[in-house]
Amino acid sequence: MTTRADDERFMARAIEVSRRHTGLTDTNPSVGCVLVKHGEIIAEAVTAIGGRPHAERQALEIAGEAARGSTAYVTLEPCSHFGKTPPCANALVDFGVARVVVAVDDPDERVSGRGYQILRDAGIEVETGLMRAEGQRVLAGYLTRKVKNRPHVILKLAVSADGMIGRVGEGQVAITGPESRQAVHELRARCDAILVGIGTAIADDPELTVRIAGLEHRSPLRIVLDRRLELPLDSKLVRTAGDVGVVVARLGSSAELPPSVLPDISPSRGEIDSRLAGRSNLESASEAPVTDASLAFDANGEMSSEASAQPISPPEGEMPGRAEGGSDTHKRQQLESSGVEVLTIPTLQSLLTILADRGMSELLVEGGAHIAKSFLEAGLVDRILLFESPIIIGAGGLETPLHRADIPQDFTYVGETAYGPDRCFEFERPL
Repeated sequence: MTTRADDERFMARAIEVSRRHTGLTDTNPSVGCVLVKHGEIIAEAVTAIGGRPHAERQALEIAGEAARGSTAYVTLEPCSHFGKTPPCANALVDFGVARVVVAVDDPDERVSGRGYQILRDAGIEVETGLMRAEGQRVLAGYLTRKVKNRPHVILKLAVSADGMIGRVGEGQVAITGPESRQAVHELRARCDAILVGIGTAIADDPELTVRIAGLEHRSPLRIVLDRRLELPLDSKLVRTAGDVGVVVARLGSSAELPPSVLPDISPSRGEIDSRLAGRSNLESASEAPVTDASLAFDANGEMSSEASAQPISPPEGEMPGRAEGGSDTHKRQQLESSGVEVLTIPTLQSLLTILADRGMSELLVEGGAHIAKSFLEAGLVDRILLFESPIIIGAGGLETPLHRADIPQDFTYVGETAYGPDRCFEFERPL
């Protein structure tokens, strides 16, 4: 007789298995399936890279005839619709599974409840909701896209002991240590897209790729919120757009973002020269090629009024008050000819809807301060990762937009993880 503790142990295993292909299953969720008979695991599988075949079918084929009379622990309701492969619910019936235990119901209208009905109609015992919260956390990207028609948004901030996210005029500043930066690059590899504001893009000149040996190909789509097409053509993002996708998103007349994400810089003062003071610090360890033991991490800060107070004039050949090249149209053509996609959208929500329509389930928001505030105030953040470091920034620091003490009330504390001397505090908002 299977006990509740046994059920939870096997479901925990199914959830662990499901993590193997997070971010690698295209628009399908990464589902884990464990088959158990006489108290022993006889097969386990995860949704294949690319999304097919599904976990249940793979586990059943591994078990073969031994699957008859077994219990299947599945992290998501088995599918019931015919697509490129037959329904997993039917496969469980055909292989003679006696009992199915599921963590999370599938909100997909093609499946929702129908998978359970197929199983019950065949006389299979079905239990749902076991370890639902844990299952939802692993499937958050898929569930958010299906329920809210947008990606699951993760806001990541790295904060010094004195509450700073960078230093004025110094571009990228390493707040956290290599262990935290390793974790962030692993997170990037699991996400479909990463987003920063134009202030961070200009001040830091980041590449925003995954710099872990062997995982470079999993770098996410890079998005820059840039209403006035200020992204320099010689920036790392533009220069590498042919290798890893870049989208410049122009929010239209929107109250969601300030007139310029570079404080105290008037739009009439022209393109911000990429050679701002402190540019020599931009090519820092956090964006140079690195190994697993020495990974990069950009600061999330925007430039302050002190940094932007330096004299700024348009580069030769540019017109004051215009994007590089003399007009928005010309700058757009230059960006597009470099492989950058330019989108004009009215709101942050509309941008997220476009990403969801393209099948993207996870968006990582990395900087800077204004962008973090904008997403929080719009109610578009689902998960907060607050990395706290013991280092002191001191005078000239850029203050974090969010402290652990003022996390919004609709978020719940998930837990704390140690990365070397740093601590990461995780908070989430219910679906």
